[in-house]
Amino acid sequence: MTMLPIPVGASHAREAFPVAKPFASMARSCMGLLTLGLLLSGCMLGPDYQRPPLATPAQFKQIEGWAVAVPGDALERGAWWELYGDGELNELVGRLNLSNQNLAASEAQYRQARALVRGARAAFYPSLAASAGVTRAGQGGGDSTLSTSDGFSVSGSNAESISKSYDLGLNAAWELDIWGKLRRSLESSQAGFAASAADLAALKLSLQAELAQSYLQLRVLDDQQRLLEATVAAYARSLRLTENQYRAGIVPKSDVTQALTQLKSTEAQAIDLKWQRAQLEHAIAVLIGVPPSELSIAPREQLPALPQIPVALPSQLLERRPDVAAAERRVIAANAEIGVAEAAWYPDLTLSASGGYRGSSFADWVSLPNRFWSLGPDLALSLFDGGARRAELQRSEAAYEQTVAEYRQAVLDSFREVEDQLVQLRVLEQEARVQQQALEAARESLRLIENQYRAGTVDFNSVVNVQATALSNERSALTLLGSRLTASVQLIAALGGGWQAAPLEVAR
Repeated sequence: MTMLPIPVGASHAREAFPVAKPFASMARSCMGLLTLGLLLSGCMLGPDYQRPPLATPAQFKQIEGWAVAVPGDALERGAWWELYGDGELNELVGRLNLSNQNLAASEAQYRQARALVRGARAAFYPSLAASAGVTRAGQGGGDSTLSTSDGFSVSGSNAESISKSYDLGLNAAWELDIWGKLRRSLESSQAGFAASAADLAALKLSLQAELAQSYLQLRVLDDQQRLLEATVAAYARSLRLTENQYRAGIVPKSDVTQALTQLKSTEAQAIDLKWQRAQLEHAIAVLIGVPPSELSIAPREQLPALPQIPVALPSQLLERRPDVAAAERRVIAANAEIGVAEAAWYPDLTLSASGGYRGSSFADWVSLPNRFWSLGPDLALSLFDGGARRAELQRSEAAYEQTVAEYRQAVLDSFREVEDQLVQLRVLEQEARVQQQALEAARESLRLIENQYRAGTVDFNSVVNVQATALSNERSALTLLGSRLTASVQLIAALGGGWQAAPLEVAR
């Protein structure tokens, strides 16, 4: 039977009753140690967590009214993708939340962290184990020679002595958390669990942003495809007109070849967009957890709406970034591990008890004379370990400093990302206004040059140049729109998801 280790001199054991007096004496001793342990359990080694100091600006540089406060990733983010007013995008994000495999893997990791917290909490309670077994043991045997009185020798073999032992027992042990080692371990596990939850939220936000960007770019490509197809049709009409003028002897053959070159070049550009769109469609399929062959997104004429960024936003928006929250919670976990390492320098106090029946006969195995018990405290302290505890403490302190540096870097990165997207959106908006003016001028120039060509006042080379300029401006305007849509998604992700103010008032 396997017994818990009982230190010599600290436990009492008896094989039979009466046991009232020694048991009562030992119980009083254990109660005294238990009381002392409970009094000491208010002590907890290691530093209590304090948020590392950060140099944070009073507000964002690129927009007024934006300020930062403390991390609050539990605040509601809302369905930020609905800002784009696209029902198909809403449906795709819903499918991503349910079926993305990277998200499923992160969710499983989150459940692992939750199980670790439960395991750490279980260490506060006594453990109880039961055992039963039968043991056969032998001793003796071998050859021997005996001499008789009349001078003869007799050889024989001694029989082996075989015995049986029947054991039935119940063992209990309880480690008192005098120095706070178990509490620090629980604190570390809880912080790790919270970090895992933030990691899950960060991955979900990242995947949602990736899906939104791919979908928006796909819709911009659809608009570019329509533009090129309309341009191809216009160039085909221009080619027919030029061919008619050539047959009438009005224009030279070079005008026809120029018109044909322009038409085929534009057709090639339209064909080139197809593989780009297909790749975006394949990326979306994988994000929602289906093979590319099972997803088909039909072209559509209407583009998603570009969200309008408010002039001033609540200060708690940046607080919702889950990656920053995860970094800070890893600091909390590392801080708690210092306490665990420090507790290794102090003795562990364990109360253990065992009892049961042990006999050599199955018939009277469970009987009063075969009863035994053991009760006593176990105080264990490592006297020499070659510097292992000191090395572990130094490792824990270095790990804490590492997580602090990573947390500070995460905060700095979050500020940079928000500032980057703010300035990008502001500059792109200015560029789009100027580009729209250039586009309107190019359209007007094209209208005038085509009329002049029909009137025979300009050559076809002038028309080709103006047509190329007009098409370039049309595509540039669409490219700018795609960049603004992408930047808006990136800003939302940098803020932790959306900028709707109403849901921020109540935490989940």
